[in-house]
Order: sequence, then C-alpha cells, then structure tokens
Amino acid sequence: MDTPTVRPDSSTDAVLAEVGPRLRRIRERRGATLAALSEATGISKSTLSRLESGQRRASLELLLPIARAHRIPLDELIGTGGVGDPRIRPVTRSVDGMTIAPLTRLPGAPQAYKMVIPAQGELPEPRTHEGYEWVYVLSGRLRLVLAEHDLVLKPGEAAEFDTRVPHAFTSAGEGPVEVLSIFGSQGERIHFRARPKTT
Repeated sequence: MDTPTVRPDSSTDAVLAEVGPRLRRIRERRGATLAALSEATGISKSTLSRLESGQRRASLELLLPIARAHRIPLDELIGTGGVGDPRIRPVTRSVDGMTIAPLTRLPGAPQAYKMVIPAQGELPEPRTHEGYEWVYVLSGRLRLVLAEHDLVLKPGEAAEFDTRVPHAFTSAGEGPVEVLSIFGSQGERIHFRARPKTT
C-alpha cells in the first residue's frame, strides 16, 4: 500500500507568513528590545530579527521560548487560536486535610485557588516558602497566624502577605472556611489599575 503524499497546505503557509509580523507587534507592544528578548529566550538577536522579518521559518523550538518570555499562550503567537471554551473545570486535590481546586490553567504565576479548610482542633505548624499570597474569605471564619499576628478574617475580608514570613491558617469556627487564594512568585503583588486623578 502506497503512503499518501502530504502536500503543503496553503492556509498553513498563510498562517506562518503572519507569524513574523505578529511577533514584532507583540514585542513592541510590550516595550521589549530584541536584545532583551534574546537574553530572556537564549535565541540570538539575529535569529529573532530574521524570524520577525519572515526570513526565518517559525518552529516550535523558537516559538516556545518566546511564548514563555512574553507569558502568553503559544496560539496567540501563531494566531490560530479562536476563542475556546473559557470555563475551567478544576480537579480538586487534598493537601493536609484541605481541599484545593486550581482556578487557573495556564502555567506560570500568579495562580488562583479555591480552598476549603475544615474545622481543626489545633493550628498547623507555621511554615515559610518563596512567594506572595493574597487570600479572600468566601464563607466561614479564617484564622491566620502571620509572624506575631493572630487574626480572624470574616467573609468579605482579605489579607496579603509575603510567604517568607512564617504563616499558618485554619478554620476559626465550628465549620469549614472557604477561601479564594492567589499565589505568585516572590516580588509579585496584586495590582489594581486606577484612573489617574483629574485636576
């Protein structure tokens, strides 16, 4: 039986022809130079320049590091990703008695989680790790111990802290507490955009 010949798809060629200009637009929109992108990706400036001008054909070996450097999905670089189903179907897991459901699906930081912490008799041992965390109480009461602070947060209250500071939390009531948590690597904070003041 003969192996069928795979012919180049003209639509694929058209998509690839648009990759270079799209890469340049994304880089310029983010205010990045070729030198900075080269340092972040390990790809030479000349290769990046040829890729953007269409003189170098796009490949996964080149596009994956660029997507990681810009922190965007690969299909945004290629331009083939339509708007897919935005719903996230979290797979819950149990850690130290807590039920944790991830609410983000793209790799990288920050990451969002919904946590259900059962009522416990005693507070876990405070711990430290790299990162920065923001927690918002959805229901129940959260006991947060952070260094010398021993706080109880009610629904609608939030806290943010450097996770290198010893911390621990548990339910402060008779029932479980539900918490929304956003965790980022060290140096990342929750930022709010505000309009400049008008005079």
